[in-house]
Amino acid sequence: MSYEKLAKEIVHLVGGEKNVVSLVHCATRLRFVLKDEAKADKEKLEKTDGIITVKQSGGQFQVVVGNKVPEVYSAISKVSNILDESKKDEKPVKANKGFGAIIDVVSSIFAPLLGVMAGAGILKGLLLIASNAGWLAPKDTTYIILLAAADSLFYFLPLLLAVTTARKFEGNIFVALTIAGGLLYPSIVTLKTEGTPTDFFGIPIVMMSYSSTVIPIIIAIIVMSKLEKWFNRLIHESVKNFITPLILLVIMLPLTLIVFGPFGVYVGNGIATGLIAAFGFSPLLAGAIMGACWQILVIFGVHWGLVPVFINNIAVNGRDGIKPSAAASIFAQTGAAFGVMLKTKNKKLKTLAGSATLTALFGITEPAVYGVTLPLKRPFIAGIIGGAIGGAIIGQAGTQAFASGAPGLLTLPIFYGPGGQGFPGLILGISVSFLVSAILTYILGFEDPVEAEESPENSTKEPVHTTDVSNEEVFSPIEGTVVSLSEVPDPAFASEAMGKGVAIEPTSGRVVAPFDGTITVAFKKKHALAVVSPKGAEILIHVGVDTVKLDGKHFTSHIKEGDQVKAGDLLLEFDVEQIRAAGYPTITPIIVTNSSAYSEILPTTKGQVRVQEPLLKLFGGTNEKEGIA
Repeated sequence: MSYEKLAKEIVHLVGGEKNVVSLVHCATRLRFVLKDEAKADKEKLEKTDGIITVKQSGGQFQVVVGNKVPEVYSAISKVSNILDESKKDEKPVKANKGFGAIIDVVSSIFAPLLGVMAGAGILKGLLLIASNAGWLAPKDTTYIILLAAADSLFYFLPLLLAVTTARKFEGNIFVALTIAGGLLYPSIVTLKTEGTPTDFFGIPIVMMSYSSTVIPIIIAIIVMSKLEKWFNRLIHESVKNFITPLILLVIMLPLTLIVFGPFGVYVGNGIATGLIAAFGFSPLLAGAIMGACWQILVIFGVHWGLVPVFINNIAVNGRDGIKPSAAASIFAQTGAAFGVMLKTKNKKLKTLAGSATLTALFGITEPAVYGVTLPLKRPFIAGIIGGAIGGAIIGQAGTQAFASGAPGLLTLPIFYGPGGQGFPGLILGISVSFLVSAILTYILGFEDPVEAEESPENSTKEPVHTTDVSNEEVFSPIEGTVVSLSEVPDPAFASEAMGKGVAIEPTSGRVVAPFDGTITVAFKKKHALAVVSPKGAEILIHVGVDTVKLDGKHFTSHIKEGDQVKAGDLLLEFDVEQIRAAGYPTITPIIVTNSSAYSEILPTTKGQVRVQEPLLKLFGGTNEKEGIA
């Protein structure tokens, strides 16, 4: 699928561009804010090629597409007006409140910066290694130029956050940048460094250093955006374009220096101090908790609450001792995906797990978590255990992060500080977390799709196809009304992609053998089975649509794979009324899965049919339409 085709499909399935309030992306996700999430078709999105999964968290409708997210994001800008800066549409039907609103704000502000932040963090880490190894001296002009490239993002972080915060709250980006620039203006910086007593019309100001800070500028721009809308309503249209910015500059920079700046710095330092104290009390325990829980926090989107803390620690102290333990969680899920790749016999899952392992090694874990470990459950638990052990090792080693960036192989240099202290502990911790998770996954195992598929249309456990087939008659396995496959509300069946046949709307909940044969597939969810006759006919009987989601409820199976059955033997029972009451159609496709082996497949009954009455005639490829045996 091309990126533009995928982009069009995504825009359509989130409810159309008129349903989109805003869109940003991070390393693997398109993060939509929608007017009405009920208009988005989550189920179809998750089934679309190119989409790993869909998550709703923190007021965002998150479409996970993996490493190709920049290309898909760019394609969306070409096929829609969603990314038009002038697009200031209605608000979502339901605004987020409480903690969800905070997570939404933080993720929207930081997500656009993650790519460049990771790149700058890697460069800064490499410079630390080069300096410690004596390859470059801090006084070398080469070092100074490269350090400027690596460190400018962090030094001027308030400027970048002013842009993303203004976008989030629909404020004037240029006024926001000017306010942030005021905090970093040389004469303001001099007042702090020289300790000059400072006041504003007699109001004393506690001067702070605002380079690399996070919370002060975010608070300032949120307030600025609210005031801007208020002033724009009050001021006449003819002059508001310059009077409103004038008022905002006069009010906001002093207000930030007097109130928001000191408050933000103290709050950020307070949170950081609390977390550092936890690591100081028991680095082993704190590291284990961080290593075990980081990927769980990521799944629910609440990890964004810790990102400002990491950045604040690096800005204030030059290092952060909390983030390193999160690396254990990332490498643990990587190891779990690797364990799945080694153990599964399903070629499709093996390929997926292999590519997800490679991606996760570089810090992008969504394909591994959402596509492999979490759906299989036990591997995800193995990753939690491995992450806890690795996190404990890293915490006890006192490993520090000296720059920002998602933990991965390429960003390991950000954990290498003066003398390399704590770095061996990091290497040991991530190695242990990877190996423990991989081994546990292999030992504990999982419900391999080779042995039990979630649905027949995705099954890799195909019956053995026979090309040398004979004419044959299939008798009805269910009592009910015979209808065309086109009436089945599932395109996999209705399009005959699974094979030719008919469907039956059942009037009783019994499935019997359509001929003498062998059970080749008995799904553990009990909703479907496959049987093959001695003459080669392969029949799939799938009770209802999407009934796999019932997880076996309302079904009773009387067979297992390999059983020899006689025509009319009871194979399966189901509660028709309970299944319908649960909201699932009971229309049941009867499919000849090796249809290509026959020259023609003809229904022999219309309307009402009883069990063991003729249902289908199958004509072998080299036989005439006669002599059905």
